[in-house]
Amino acid sequence: MTENNNSEKFAHLPRRSYGIQTPGTKGVPGTKRYAMAIDLRKCIGCMSCVVACKAEFGTPLGVWRTWVKVADKGRYPNTRRVFMPRLCNHCDYPICVRNCPTQATFKHKDGFVLQRYNRCIGCRTCVVACPYNSRHLIPEKRTDMNLPHAVVDKCTFCIHRVKRGVVPACVQACVGGARIFGDLNDPDSEVAKLVSREPVTVLKPELGTSPSVFYIGGDWEIMDEPHSYQNRTSQLREEFNTFKRNHQGDAFGDIVEGESTMHQVTKNMVDFIRTVPHKASVVLDAFKRLFFG
Repeated sequence: MTENNNSEKFAHLPRRSYGIQTPGTKGVPGTKRYAMAIDLRKCIGCMSCVVACKAEFGTPLGVWRTWVKVADKGRYPNTRRVFMPRLCNHCDYPICVRNCPTQATFKHKDGFVLQRYNRCIGCRTCVVACPYNSRHLIPEKRTDMNLPHAVVDKCTFCIHRVKRGVVPACVQACVGGARIFGDLNDPDSEVAKLVSREPVTVLKPELGTSPSVFYIGGDWEIMDEPHSYQNRTSQLREEFNTFKRNHQGDAFGDIVEGESTMHQVTKNMVDFIRTVPHKASVVLDAFKRLFFG
């Protein structure tokens, strides 16, 4: 069958579209810019948002599209617990899109930063590039193998719900009403009114990514990644290390603290080559040129 005949055969089917990698749309008339405001004064750390997201997408154990950081502040008896919901920031100028070698990561015309699973090779370039730690690799083996596996995943702002006029699952499940979602370019939307009225902050504004997740009442110490990492309790550090040891494989490339880094890096590289055999010969040829000229 010729190419023209093949095209005619499928002409009646709807054209598949993933959106386009658009320039920034924040404040541009006639465009949409979906955003989320999180009022930390109302967040009680109930984790309803995390559970709702898990239920909506069936994400595997050990990975999250949204999560909530927890920190205890002060000294007894003057102590308090603070919470910091996290998710993909759906940047107006996303670093991950620029760094993806296969254009699996792209920016939709309405501001969503999304994934093309069929183009993702699991190289983790976007995971490393993302300054907000909002991406994860889905395990190679899942209970339902019809779902995406061995590819990078992330929060999508529940685009499948938003396009039907429904708020994201985490917003709907928030019992305290701490999450507010809408079109930032619509001055009548609740999120636009909040961002213009309240003193809001974003994560790492110095990077110029122009995040679309805004925080009201943010605490600098828990928002600052290096501070949060360096001030973890030994119990929390050991919990993460235990999880990493029990979830080895291509899907979990995290380094276990205190163990041989070179051994883990080598194993992860071997696992990666095994999962992308069509790239194995290219990688081997590159090593030959590196060592033997």
